[in-house]
Amino acid sequence: MKLLNFFNKDKKKEKEQQLNTELTVQADSQKSPDVPEYTLQDLLAPQYYEVDFNHVQINKRYYRILMITDFPRVVRSTWLSPLVNFETSLAISTFYYIVDSDEVIDKLKKKIAELEATLSTQYEKGIVLDPKSKVAYQDAQELMDNVASGKEKFFNMGMYIRLNADSVEELETISKNVVSTLKAVGLSAVPLTLKMDEGIETTLPLAIDRIYRVRNMDTTSIAMTFPFVTSDLTMDRGILYGVNMHNNSMVIFDRFSMPNLNEVVFATSGAGKSYFVKLEALRYLLTGVQVMIIDPENEYEKLAKAVDGDYITFTQDEGAKINPFEFLKSSKDGVRNVLRDKVLSLHSFIKLLLGELTNVEVSILDRAFILTYNEKGINNDPETWHNKPPLLEDLYKVLKGMAEPEARALSGRLEKFVFGSAAGVFNQETNIDIKNKFTVFSIRDLQDDLRPIAMYMVLDFIWTRVREDIRPRILVVDEAWTMMQFEDSARFIYGIAKRGRKYYLGLTTISQDVDEFLTSKYGKAVVTNSSLSLLLKQSPAAVDLIAKTFNLSSGERSFVMSAKTGEGLFFAGRNHVGISIIASRAEHRLITSNPKELAKMKSQQIEFSEEEISEGALVFEQGSE
Repeated sequence: MKLLNFFNKDKKKEKEQQLNTELTVQADSQKSPDVPEYTLQDLLAPQYYEVDFNHVQINKRYYRILMITDFPRVVRSTWLSPLVNFETSLAISTFYYIVDSDEVIDKLKKKIAELEATLSTQYEKGIVLDPKSKVAYQDAQELMDNVASGKEKFFNMGMYIRLNADSVEELETISKNVVSTLKAVGLSAVPLTLKMDEGIETTLPLAIDRIYRVRNMDTTSIAMTFPFVTSDLTMDRGILYGVNMHNNSMVIFDRFSMPNLNEVVFATSGAGKSYFVKLEALRYLLTGVQVMIIDPENEYEKLAKAVDGDYITFTQDEGAKINPFEFLKSSKDGVRNVLRDKVLSLHSFIKLLLGELTNVEVSILDRAFILTYNEKGINNDPETWHNKPPLLEDLYKVLKGMAEPEARALSGRLEKFVFGSAAGVFNQETNIDIKNKFTVFSIRDLQDDLRPIAMYMVLDFIWTRVREDIRPRILVVDEAWTMMQFEDSARFIYGIAKRGRKYYLGLTTISQDVDEFLTSKYGKAVVTNSSLSLLLKQSPAAVDLIAKTFNLSSGERSFVMSAKTGEGLFFAGRNHVGISIIASRAEHRLITSNPKELAKMKSQQIEFSEEEISEGALVFEQGSE
């Protein structure tokens, strides 16, 4: 039976081979003799290739090859980082050729003998010894000792850099910038004039050096020229931000140890920006940092309740209220006039309420503010600053009683916010305070046109409390792009970002409308004054502006466009890495805002066990905002 089975299998195999042969012959016979056959080289070759004196054009792209001709005497670790982290994409090719040690020692002996003769001649003639010859003699003697003892090996090294651009003019600019950067680290570079074709082939991943312009180096120097900078991005203290996608190390940072304490987060909807900010706030809360959040969409309510925080909701009905006329009771330095500061802040607040104002209206308002405070017994005397502050209604009455027609017109425009459809939000005494470690201000229940005004009012209230009592704090402004629509509120956000460090305050701004944020001059200034930045997935419409603002390479640009939920680029100062945001199971259940997950947890009535909270298994479930 076994022999028969084998025989049947062989027959079946022969029939299959015969059938395949017939099909192949039939297909070949149907081929048209006019159809050309292409090789792999034909398919991979560019459509256009032109070699010029100082560049090569391949299709619509221009390339230039630079050759390193001179190296510094001494190098240190990561000395090539300015080149590796250059603002545009570069291709760096290095070639290493090992040299026989005996041959090196013979050459070094001859070189040392020449230098000794030169120095002896100068000494005998009474000439001041050439310092370069002295240094070269010492280096050659030390190198020969190291090679002879086996501590060092000897190599020849060639280094070439390929630049690319969309135009010849842009290529010239990049070339000048690269040469300047190289000079800063002690390297000299020249274009491969009349040898660009060989240079292109040399910089391709073929391991072929068509130029062979080399310099001799020992093992230590070769190690220093390895053109990769460590991608570790961590500090000795701080909180866990995520996992480094390059080497799976932990990204740990303390933003309160940075030059400034601010952070910006840019991402499309659903990319994980709120998830990240909630996770960061929760972990800083454990270190004793006070967290304050302005929440436009009630995304932080669940987290606030879980940590016994205050969740303050603003509506036009009964509830939380803030009096925009309230101000500091005293100045910490005893010199600044806080009443005058408040009047200047009120100008911006009224502009948000009423829109653009003429110079005459601004002048009338300035006088009306002073009169309004005076009627409550408040003036430039610090003793009066403890009196009860006025309300918006008091300003309305003062403007209505003034003789100027512009003043009465202003009172008419304010009436909507005192007695009209927008009443009940900005004309009440303050009935809240910031005493909890975790405080969230919700403005979701307000009309869309009232949200930016309420956000400004809350920010002014927080800024007042921050300056009264200095302690480590984080202020989170979600959907900060709404503040950037108006110059006065954008300027106020920038003021907090610039002055927050003085009061131990770190500002976190979150935005999904990147264009609205970065096209504002104050939005750009906020980014400049932020030590930490996180770029999660970006939309194609915004990625060009993001790439220009953060000097992203073409690879990084592609990465932020295709990043998965919870993945992005994390910037800390001048360094950045790819990061994956992670959370424990208990943290994830607290901070997720994915509707599907929330519905599932609600239906299953999931509770948090002490074991889950203490274990903290690292789990990040995709699809969480």
